Amino acid sequence: MSAITNHMPTKELQALDAAHHIHPFTDSKELTAAGARIITRAKGVTITDSEGHDILDAMSGLWCVGVGYGRQELVDAAARQMQELPFYNTFFMTSHVPAIALSAKLAELAPDNINHVFFTGSGSEANDTNIRLVRHYWAAKGKPTKTTLIARKNGYHGSTLGGGSLGGMAPMHTQGCPVIPGIHHIDQPHWWAEGGDMTPEAFGLERARQLEAAILELGEDNVAAFIGEPVQGAGGVIIPPSTYWPEIQRICDKYEILLIADEVITGFGRTGNWFGSQTFGIRPDIITIAKTLTSGYIPMGGSLVSDEIANTLAEAGDFNHGYTYSGHPVAAAVALENLRIIEEEQLVERVREDVGPYLAAKWKTLLDHPLVGEANSVGLMATLALTPDKASRAKFKGPEGAVGLRCRTRCFANGLVMRHVGDRMIIAPPFVITHAEIDTLITRARKSLDETYESLIKDGLFVSA
Repeated sequence: MSAITNHMPTKELQALDAAHHIHPFTDSKELTAAGARIITRAKGVTITDSEGHDILDAMSGLWCVGVGYGRQELVDAAARQMQELPFYNTFFMTSHVPAIALSAKLAELAPDNINHVFFTGSGSEANDTNIRLVRHYWAAKGKPTKTTLIARKNGYHGSTLGGGSLGGMAPMHTQGCPVIPGIHHIDQPHWWAEGGDMTPEAFGLERARQLEAAILELGEDNVAAFIGEPVQGAGGVIIPPSTYWPEIQRICDKYEILLIADEVITGFGRTGNWFGSQTFGIRPDIITIAKTLTSGYIPMGGSLVSDEIANTLAEAGDFNHGYTYSGHPVAAAVALENLRIIEEEQLVERVREDVGPYLAAKWKTLLDHPLVGEANSVGLMATLALTPDKASRAKFKGPEGAVGLRCRTRCFANGLVMRHVGDRMIIAPPFVITHAEIDTLITRARKSLDETYESLIKDGLFVSA
């Protein structure tokens, strides 16, 4: 237990939080009864709560703190920029140095055909931008009927009205976020849960070819783009079969459909390359970015756009779209410093050649646990499928996610942030995690799995649906 800075007692903080703070993706009644976990500070890969407990953050905050907590360089970059130019907008034919410099840096890092960026405040905003951008693009090309975007069930593209519509998560659509017109969903490439008796390779092709079937059903002249995460993050770190993305690329090329890679999670090193698109060998026309762009130290997102799209829009007059904080100078300054750290400390290479392979080897050892049926990873993203029957890949009897929630609770009790998505456990630790810290992560994960398994046996819940 660590010493902590002075603050109100935890119970008082929890009561104040419950009285005034509406949390995202949270059952408020349940939170009020239990009390929020109050995080007071962080360093490296460790967060500390208001009771002084140190917890290994294997989720990088919310997929974003790539360079780790407590980087004074990012604090200093923000302070310098606040003193020099704390804010100015990029409307009305104006710009500023941080936005210009970051635009150039992103063009340098992005795939060769992508040399332009539209800045936003988040990944959700960027995906809303993408909807309007691709429709405006096709109208400028003389094809105004190409307005429909195809996305995937269980994909996640933010929780704004547009981003939530692109996402394929039904619980969001039932709460005041019905899918807006012009969005069509196909099935996800989730072999473990949906592959049946097919091989992963055959299943990957079958799911990719649903895109082709949807294009033919809707009409090629009506489809603007396909959007997908290289790895479905919030959906449970679903790593697609090797056959999936090459077939998606072939179909987009054949039918003149724009390909949008949502890299809010996979961008800037998470998969062992600067972009997940490079890891999976795809050539997107648009890349959605956020999160690790600033390592979460300050909000920022954007849409990286191909030369073809940018040049077409440049000839089409005004793009009547924008945000007050597009290209915010402080956010841009922090992003530039964050990218400098990633480059100079060779963190992308570190993920690809060192800690990524080390985590993969250690993660696979969890397959021998009676509760674990799948243990997959790519770079510093990893997933465990919890099952009562490995051979049949069975689901648990009872509510979906109840076992995952039990495991997550035991993880926190054992000093580990490991998220559950249904009955899958997922991690995405900071790029600066060491081998020793990975060993600690695995030890705590195994202990949590043991305790979950024991409680299921005790309560008679280790039963297939």
